[in-house]
Amino acid sequence: MKKEVYEFLKKQAEADKAKALASIKLLTSYPAGIGDHSTKDYWDNCEEALKQLSSAHERLEILEKYFKG
Repeated sequence: MKKEVYEFLKKQAEADKAKALASIKLLTSYPAGIGDHSTKDYWDNCEEALKQLSSAHERLEILEKYFKG
C-alpha cells in the first residue's frame, strides 16, 4: 500500500475515533444538552458513537497489522 493511502486511512480512522470519544463524553457528561430529544434518541446516539469508536479502533488495528511498514 502506498504511504499516502496508508496515512490518509490512518488519519481518517483517528479523526473518527476522536469524534466518537468526544460524542460519548458529551452524551454522558451533559445529557441535558440533548434538549427535546427522547430517551430513545439518547440511547441511539450513545450506541452510534460506540459503533463509530469500534469501527475506528478496528481500522487502526488492521492498518497497523497488515499495512504498516
